[in-house]
Amino acid sequence: MSNFAPIPGSTILNSIAGRKMIVMATNTRVTTVARGIFRAAKDTDSAVFMELARSECDLKGGYTGLTPKSFSERVKQAAIDVECDIWALHADHITIKTGESQEIDDTKKLIDGQIEAGYTSFAIDASHLFNFEGKNLREELDKNIRVTTELAKYIEKRMKGKEFGLEVEVGEIGRKDEHGLVLTRPEEAVTFIKALNENGVHPQVLAIANGSVHGNVYDEHGNVIEQVSINIPQTKAVAKALRDNNLKVGIAQHGITGTPRELINLEFPKGDIIKGNVATFWQDIVFNVLKVYEPELYRDMWNWTVETYRPKNPGKKDNQIFGSNCKFAIKQFFDRIYSVDEDTERAIEAMVYAEALVFFRAFSSKGSASLVRERLGETNRR
Repeated sequence: MSNFAPIPGSTILNSIAGRKMIVMATNTRVTTVARGIFRAAKDTDSAVFMELARSECDLKGGYTGLTPKSFSERVKQAAIDVECDIWALHADHITIKTGESQEIDDTKKLIDGQIEAGYTSFAIDASHLFNFEGKNLREELDKNIRVTTELAKYIEKRMKGKEFGLEVEVGEIGRKDEHGLVLTRPEEAVTFIKALNENGVHPQVLAIANGSVHGNVYDEHGNVIEQVSINIPQTKAVAKALRDNNLKVGIAQHGITGTPRELINLEFPKGDIIKGNVATFWQDIVFNVLKVYEPELYRDMWNWTVETYRPKNPGKKDNQIFGSNCKFAIKQFFDRIYSVDEDTERAIEAMVYAEALVFFRAFSSKGSASLVRERLGETNRR
């Protein structure tokens, strides 16, 4: 009988390898949404990842007010309440920006905290460590390769033989140059994964820069618009290059919020992309419910956000300033957000449940949980 604890991310990702499925990974900045997502996962027989990035959740609470321990406790309880058994607890974007020794040491302390909290999957993001003066691809990627290897080996050592999921990143997501968004090239992905494999590091998924950006996209009037910038042919080219070089790694698609789900359903290369991150979308549901059910709280969050961030965003409309920075209000109003009445929580859960059903359908993830259970059964019989 399952105790509904998280299982290794590697088990989930390896179970769907070769199938036209995407596993949804949800950044639950307000953990009230976890029950609705778990209910939808259970009802559609879908595996799911629960995750928060380093910026969202660190040893000091990130910008959500959640530490690895408190985040883990909250989502584990939600899984128990719903009786959802096929899920992973993932450390999204363990970001390294300089690669200096102090930053590496601090990162290892964060990883220690995540492992102690029961995390079963990790995403090392050293994509910022790109050497623009490198004479070839290997030189350009050298620091990313070295830091990713060091941290992956550290996780392996600290997990003490336990399986875990591993995601790595090449190409900083959302980075722009004078020509627009910078995309990961197929040869860049191949060089990176080959080097990691040579170092004994074998990730299941690779996050690439393929035209997506994190969060919502806005027009010149500050209104949220659809995100249709994900370059599908480039994504397919990267996946094909990895396959052609016999590199067993799928693509992790970041920045899905705002992408039309009919586009995901009909156009995304499922099986090339095997993990899809949805983050800001769930936060937006919470805030839209609060707008109606808790208008005073919503007004206070709006005023604080706009007053705090307007000086840093000259020329931008208030609704864009709020939309881009309201995530920082989660920590500021933490106690009030988690003290809303039962009607508000019910509305959030219902809205999240319905939207999660649509995501799971668009990702073709129905049946993925059963595939994982079969793999777990085979492992236990050995």
